[in-house]
Parts: sequence; C-alpha cells; structure tokens
Amino acid sequence: MGTASTGETVHLPRVALDRASPVPLYHQIAEAMKAMITSGDLPAGTRVENELAMAARLGVSRPTARRAFQDLVEQGLLIRRRGIGTQVASELIRRPVELTSLYDDLAAAGRTPRTEVLSLESHPADHVIAERLGVEPGAEVVTIERLRFADDEPLALMTNHVRAEIAPSAAELAEVGLYAALRATGVQMRLARQTIGARLATAAEARVLNERPRAALLTMERIAFDDVNAVVEFGSHLYRGSRYTFDTTVVAR
Repeated sequence: MGTASTGETVHLPRVALDRASPVPLYHQIAEAMKAMITSGDLPAGTRVENELAMAARLGVSRPTARRAFQDLVEQGLLIRRRGIGTQVASELIRRPVELTSLYDDLAAAGRTPRTEVLSLESHPADHVIAERLGVEPGAEVVTIERLRFADDEPLALMTNHVRAEIAPSAAELAEVGLYAALRATGVQMRLARQTIGARLATAAEARVLNERPRAALLTMERIAFDDVNAVVEFGSHLYRGSRYTFDTTVVAR
C-alpha cells in the first residue's frame, strides 16, 4: 500500500515478473492484476498506483506499464478518472436479451438503478416515428430522453417514443423504469423486435456517459408490442461498451 498526496490509500499490486519468459512483460503485469481484480483481492473502487510509479517500482519501461494499464482499461477492469487517478472498475453488467427493462434488470442483479430524466416532450410524430409506432404522421407522441445510472455510475443514454395517451410522467420515470410505469397503466408487454449494434461515441455522448472521446458504445433499437399486438414504444439506447454486455442463448435447429 502507498498513500497519495490527498491522503487516500493507493494500492501497489503484487506483480512477480519472469524476465526469462517469452511472455511480454506488459502481458504478465496485466494478467497478474486481472487475477487480483477477478479474485476480489482488488475490489471495485480500489485506487491503484499510476503507470509511472509502477514502471519505476517494477523496473520496466513506462510504455510497458502503459500498455498493461491500457489492456485492463479496454477489458473494462480499470477506469481512469481525471483528478482521481486509476481505479478498479465496478463489475461488468451482463444483461440477458429478454423483454425486460434495464431498470428492472439492474435491481434484480442487486445494483441500485437511478434515472435522470433529461427531457420529456409531447409533439406531432414525424414520418419515421409514426411508422415505428404504427400511428398516423402528425399524431401526438411523447419523446423521452433519460440517463440511467447503476450505483451512481452512468451506464446508458436512452431515447424512447411512446403514444401520448399512455406516456408516463417525468416524475414516474424518475422513480421506476419505463416498462413498470406502462404496466401501472394496464399495458401488458408481450414481445419486441430489436437490433443490437455498436458505434463510437460523439463528444457529447462521451461527456454525459463519463467515457473517453470516441469510446465504443453498444446500441439497441427496440419496438415493443403489447398483448393485442399494438406498438407500445420505440426505443433507441446507447450503452457503455466498457461497462455493459448483452447475453444471449442460441439453440441449434
């Protein structure tokens, strides 16, 4: 252990290097730290020494230490925060691809979900939204933009369009997930069509999600239907690729 200038304890990971091994030194460092993180020896939130201090302590070059740290950041095991330093990341959130809400999935996984409603606006549907929702162009719809947190860490930026007559209020969405709010009005979700992809974050998206510029984001577009086959909502969501995965099960036919 060491102590930062702020008085906060900084962990000095125990790394034994085999300099005669053909395995690159950066990989040995990364694997040793990964083992400590996955075993719980380095719990989430633990602050670790920076790459310059590690390079000096282990007797390796700074590019070697930097490569090890970068590998762990790209795996979602370490995060770098301006003014704080390098910390062990929270556990990666793995979500099953099912007709559930992110809010409910986080709560079921023992995480603490929180929602910041960025905007909620009623407006006439343009042709694209009207087609997705199965309404006439010009029909009144509500567009909702939310930032979803898991344990106070930003996780997803979500945009949803719903028919005006079933749209929940901003106050309701600050307390529960969209699907829970819709169920409270009697809507029974039955199935959805969704497309999962990936792209790079814009500068604004990276800032809101506390990611580095041009970070990888998972994307999901979903059209959900109720038990009488009416479209309930059309959603377009962005998830932090460093903190989030979708799990699927495939069956041979």
